[in-house]
Parts: sequence; structure tokens; C-alpha cells
Amino acid sequence: MVISALQVVGLLIGGVGMIGTFAVTAMPQWRVSAFIENNIIVFETIWEGLWMHCIRQANIRMQCKVYDSVLALPLDLQASRGLMCVGSALSFLAFVFAIIGMKCTLCAQSSCQDKGYVILTAGLLFILSGVVELIPVCWVANTIISDFYNPLVNAAQKRELGEALYLGWVAALCLIAAGAIFCSFFRCREKTRSYGYSAPSHSSTHSQHKKTESSYSKSQYV
Repeated sequence: MVISALQVVGLLIGGVGMIGTFAVTAMPQWRVSAFIENNIIVFETIWEGLWMHCIRQANIRMQCKVYDSVLALPLDLQASRGLMCVGSALSFLAFVFAIIGMKCTLCAQSSCQDKGYVILTAGLLFILSGVVELIPVCWVANTIISDFYNPLVNAAQKRELGEALYLGWVAALCLIAAGAIFCSFFRCREKTRSYGYSAPSHSSTHSQHKKTESSYSKSQYV
């Protein structure tokens, strides 16, 4: 019962991380326009994402446009596109493997040992997807912070951290936590199995004891 509950918790956390990864990949709020210096009255907000940039005017009207060319994007956004797509695919595969390998899932032609390896694969994929997602999120955040404090960058070109970056950190942590849960479950299962194999049975101990007694009685006659 405890093992099944732990698997369900890991699956739920991994599902939250997977959905968050999909949302971060599609959200345009990676870079948000910074309101600094004398910009007290602001009529528009600029959002820059991986696939499009949006302009929101006075919280009423919003217009979005897909980037015309990938090569025109900064290097960090170009790399983030590919890494977030890879992270999304890995998180989806990890979620599928976790469902297949759960103890409560019945498969006609799968043994208990095979399910253990499927669970381990799901845990490793969850951890890998979380690490892959952390790379572009931290890279873009570092670039934004560096440009913000760079005096050579124009104030109109400076940006702030968007909501997608914060959601990306949370989603990556959820994926890594889910992977740790599934990997720890596999490790505990292997330890229990090794202890079960090493423990001698009562019948074998009893037969060994009788064999020792018989050999000892024969030595007395000699």
C-alpha cells in the first residue's frame, strides 16, 4: 500500500512537471520589458518568448507575431528552442514509462523484474528532462540579468525575468523530484530482493543440521 501510494505521488509530481514544461515551452513571457528610469506611465508591455513576441497595450489589447527568422534570434533563445523541445519529449516519455511500470498497472506479458527496470528508466528520464529544462531557463535568466546591469545596454532594450522562467524552475524541480522518487523505489526494491535471496530457508537449515548430526554419529562409531 505504501509503495503504491509513493508511486502515485511520483506520477502526479511528474505529471505536473510535464505539463509545466509544455506550458513554459509555449509561453511568450520569457523576457518582459523593464520599467526603469523615468518610465512612470507605461502604455504597453513587451513579451518575448521562444516562438513569438507580444505587445500588450494598456491591459486591453494584445498582439502577437511569430518570429520571421530563427537566425535573427539571440543565441540563448535559439538554443532554448531545441532544449525545451527535447525536455518536453523526455518528460512525456518518462510519464509513459512511469504509467507502464507502476505496480497497480497490469501487463499480461511483463514480469515483476521487468517492471522494476521500467520504473528505473522512468526515473532516469524524469531527472534527465529536468536537467535539460534547467539549462535554457538558467541560461536565459543569466543573460537577462547580465544585460540589465550592463551600462552599455540601452534602457529600452533591457528586460526582466518573465513568468515562464519561474514556472520553468518549478517544473524542472518537479521532474527531478519525481525521478528521485522512482529511482529510490527501484533501489529499495533491489535491496529487498537481495535480502530475500540471501536469507536461508528453514527447511535447508534443518536438513543441514540433520546432516551434521548424522556425520557426527558415524564418526563416533569409528
